Amino acid sequence: MLSGMPEPRTTQAAAPSETAAPDVAAAASGRPAWRRVLGFTMRAVESRAFKLAFVVAIVALGILTVVDQWTDFKHGIDRLGVMAALEALACVLVGLFLTMQVWRRLLAAAGSKLPVRAASRIFFIGQLGKYMPGSVWPVLTQMELGRTYKVPRQRSATTAMLSMLIGLTSGLLAALVGLPFLSGGSVHKYWWAFPFIPVLLVCLHPRVLNPVIAFGLRKMRKPAPETPLTGRVIGAAIAVNLASWLFNGLQIWVMTARLGVHGGDTLLAAVGAYAFAWSVGFLVVPVPAGAGIKDAILIVELAALLGGGAAGTAAATAIALVSRGVTILGDLIGAGVAALLARGTATAAPIESGLVGDEG
Repeated sequence: MLSGMPEPRTTQAAAPSETAAPDVAAAASGRPAWRRVLGFTMRAVESRAFKLAFVVAIVALGILTVVDQWTDFKHGIDRLGVMAALEALACVLVGLFLTMQVWRRLLAAAGSKLPVRAASRIFFIGQLGKYMPGSVWPVLTQMELGRTYKVPRQRSATTAMLSMLIGLTSGLLAALVGLPFLSGGSVHKYWWAFPFIPVLLVCLHPRVLNPVIAFGLRKMRKPAPETPLTGRVIGAAIAVNLASWLFNGLQIWVMTARLGVHGGDTLLAAVGAYAFAWSVGFLVVPVPAGAGIKDAILIVELAALLGGGAAGTAAATAIALVSRGVTILGDLIGAGVAALLARGTATAAPIESGLVGDEG
C-alpha cells in the first residue's frame, strides 16, 4: 500500500446502520402534535369498537327522539285513532323502502352492487344519523357502514349526495303536481323553491353530472367512476322517488280520510303539501334539517284542506304530529329489521369495478 494513502476508516461504515433506528424514532417523535393526534383519531375511528358504539349511539338518539315526542304523538293518535296511525306507518315504510331502492340502484350504477339486505342495513341505519345534530351524519354513517361491504368511502358519499339531490328534485316535482290543490298560502310565501326545479334538472343531466363528479373525485385524488351515470339511470331514480312521495302523501291522505275529507283531489293535495313542506325544509339551510318549517307548512296547507278556522288547524296539527311520529318510528323499524336481516352478509358484496384498494 502506498505510504501517502490514508488508512481506510472501516469503523465509520457501520455508523449509519447503528443510528438508523434512533433517527427514525426521533423523526417520528418530531412530527407535529396535530399529525400524531390525527393518526390516533383515525386508528380509533377505524376500530370495530368505535363503529359499534357509533351505531348504538345513533339508535339510542332515535329512541330518545320518540320518547321526547311521545306526548305529542299520543295527542294526535287520540284525535285520529290508532288505526289511522298504523295505516300511515305502513305508507311511510313503503316510501322508505322505495327511497332505499333509489339509493341502492345509484350505488350499483356507480360500481357497487349490493343485495337488498346489505343495502338496507347501510341505508336504514345510516338514516338514523339525521337525529344527531348536524346534517352530515347520515352520509358519514353510510360511508363507514359501506366499508364493511367493500364500498369505497367516496362512492358512498357521492351516492348519498346524489340521492338527496334526486330526492329534492322529485319532491319539488311532486309539489308541482299538487300545486293546483294547495290553498293555504305557503306556496306564495315560499314560491322561490320552484325555480330550483330547472336548475336541478340541468345539474342531473349526465353531460353535466358526470364531469362534476369526475372533477370532485379528481380534486380528492380519487379515480373517476368507470361507468358514467346515464340518463336512463337518473330518470328511473326520479320516477321511483316520485312513487315514494306518493306513499308519503298517502300517509297524510289516510288520516284526512278518517276526518271525512278524501277523494282524488285531496290525495294530490296531500302529496303536494307533504313534498313541498319537506323540500322547503331541506332548502332552508340556516335551520338544521328544516326544523319547524316542514310542520308549519304542512299544518297551514292541511288546515285549509280541512275547512280552515280553529277546527281545521287543530285537525291539521294532529295529523302533523302523527306524521312526525310515524316517520320516526318508520326509521327505527327500518333500521331494526335491516340490522336483523343483514346479519352475516358483511362479505357478500365485493366491489365489481376492481377498486377494492380504493376504500379510503
